[in-house]
Amino acid sequence: MSRRESNSPPMSALAVAEIHFPDHVRKIQHLFHASEAFRGICEDLSVIFETLAQLDGVPPDEREMRRQEYEGLAEALVSELGEALSQWNVVSLRRSEEIKPRSR
Repeated sequence: MSRRESNSPPMSALAVAEIHFPDHVRKIQHLFHASEAFRGICEDLSVIFETLAQLDGVPPDEREMRRQEYEGLAEALVSELGEALSQWNVVSLRRSEEIKPRSR
């Protein structure tokens, strides 16, 4: 899991997704603009990484616990993004209710 320096500017939600799935940039861009749910996952992930970058300001006795919590959330969201990307090309085919025999 990548961490940014706390003094670097925040990454866009789109950039965060692209960094985690560099082989699927075109799919990510399409889904980001076409799906509110996908965009929401990307935005949530971006907020989590921004929060992780700011944890140095948290008291030391809480820092590691929060870091683990946010890293767990980030892993779950990255997994959701991967699932959404894998389902992007899936086409649902409807089966005809009545299959008619072919005439010869």
